Amino acid sequence: MSSSVASKQTVVLIFGGRSSEHSISCATAAGVMGAIDRNRYNLITVGITRDGRFVPAVDDASVWALPPGDQALPVVEFAGELIDFAFDGSREIFHTDASGVRRSLGVADVAFAVLHGPFGEDGTIQGFFELIGLPYVGNGILASAAGMDKEFTKVLFLQAGVPAVPHVVIHRHRWLADPETVLEQVRGLGGLPLFVKPARAGSSVGVSKVKALGDFAEALAVAFAEDTKVVVERGVIGREVECAVLSGRDGASPRVSVAGEIVVHGREFYDFDAKYRDEDSVELIVPAVISDAELAEMQTIAARAFDALGCRGLGRVDFFLTADGFVVNEINTMPGFTPLSMYPKLWRASGLAYADLIDELIFLATEAV
Repeated sequence: MSSSVASKQTVVLIFGGRSSEHSISCATAAGVMGAIDRNRYNLITVGITRDGRFVPAVDDASVWALPPGDQALPVVEFAGELIDFAFDGSREIFHTDASGVRRSLGVADVAFAVLHGPFGEDGTIQGFFELIGLPYVGNGILASAAGMDKEFTKVLFLQAGVPAVPHVVIHRHRWLADPETVLEQVRGLGGLPLFVKPARAGSSVGVSKVKALGDFAEALAVAFAEDTKVVVERGVIGREVECAVLSGRDGASPRVSVAGEIVVHGREFYDFDAKYRDEDSVELIVPAVISDAELAEMQTIAARAFDALGCRGLGRVDFFLTADGFVVNEINTMPGFTPLSMYPKLWRASGLAYADLIDELIFLATEAV
């Protein structure tokens, strides 16, 4: 074996998962497959089915990319074969074929889990990696869990002086037991429109914009289909702008990209279809047209939000730029990562190419060990 091959790191790319964002995770994996430097990394591709089984997945970006129009979204399927990981600290990975024969795929150096939503972005898979002793890209258990739960994200933001969107939290059992008290809390937000969101979901799945209180119960039902806890936010009038954040090396301060802006056409808000199925309805403007002072303030707040959750690796901080200044909507601890997604676009505009961004995230994962 040549020294160049021997020096390659083995990266386990894990995608799919049990959440409603399963197919979006597949698309993110397609982006990484198509861009990762094969001269530097050996790639093992592992899918997680909707029912939670780890299975071998074909290493072909075209299989996992989002198709145009209304074609079926990519899905990880079980075909009789399984993947499992050693729990002895060796970082070894095994493949079991349909006949039950188990063989080693070798030892992994780092995991790159591009899982969105519950059971992947919420600290669950991060805990698994900690148990088996495998370094991994991105945020740790606490930051992942806090970033996934909109209630606790906002608690930590406000404690750190990060301006957050006014909101109330509703648990399903409270709504069923005493809807009038819940409605009184909602009225206290100060008017319409309202945004009703599952507390622990992403990609705008289960999110509704409510312009009349008569539609509120229906919006809650949609959100409760995704989670037993819902966050209701007061509608904020402002431009939707975002910054990408990347950990500094050797404990240095977080690095923050230029700003980008999302402009939605013909839709009530930046919903799932606007993000992934209807490209004509949304415009991603990178860099956003804002003043130098506004950019500096936005970058400062983004770094503070990143630190407030104890983030490491990566994060995307989403803002509203209002007449009264910036308000943080949320932080995404595993943002969309296809070459066309906002996170890589922001770094490309800041001078860091997509393949180099992948390299940097892998470096940060191994540095953290």
